Amino acid sequence: MQMSDVQVRQALVTAQGYLVDGKGSSDGVAFSDAIHGEYYGAAKEGRLFYGGNQAAIATVTTKNTTWTGLALANPTNSGKNLILREFAWALTVVGPAAGALSLVMTTNSGLAAVATLGPFGCNSILNTGSVAIMDDGGTVVAGTIIAPIATYGTGAITTWQGATHQVAKLSGGRIIPPGYAVITDTTTATTAAFIFGFLWEELPI
Repeated sequence: MQMSDVQVRQALVTAQGYLVDGKGSSDGVAFSDAIHGEYYGAAKEGRLFYGGNQAAIATVTTKNTTWTGLALANPTNSGKNLILREFAWALTVVGPAAGALSLVMTTNSGLAAVATLGPFGCNSILNTGSVAIMDDGGTVVAGTIIAPIATYGTGAITTWQGATHQVAKLSGGRIIPPGYAVITDTTTATTAAFIFGFLWEELPI
């Protein structure tokens, strides 16, 4: 539906001292825009973190409790929710199998911190403070697929995942509460082929 702009406030003063006119829709909803990018505020305030495999890793068949890949886990008593913003993946070699890549929600049982994976703060000054742990293998509890992400195959990487890495925008639509984890999942086992990465924000419950 086409909505005309309406003035919702005059002479709004910004922190820099500029005067701006607010804009909104005809039903009274104010329009806003992120000045420095979607995640700038969270990164600046030390709430945004990332982490991932530092080398290609082999994966196992779907919902296998003897698991390898990348996990983002929230300790039971963390007091925070992990808000998933993005998941990234790259296939580094010719696909060793054909299958589907997904994210699975499980408990944090069997997962332990691997320092080389992260978490890393997105603000180089505030580079600590994450409650999360990241792991690339362990004996886990079979979980539930919460987000099918992509397919992979036996062709050259340029014919399957493209020449660069891929990013799934989760935009806060998946939350990892205390005591739970999200892990990568492939329907078929692969050799050391995938690199995975998570971007997330941490907020008090």
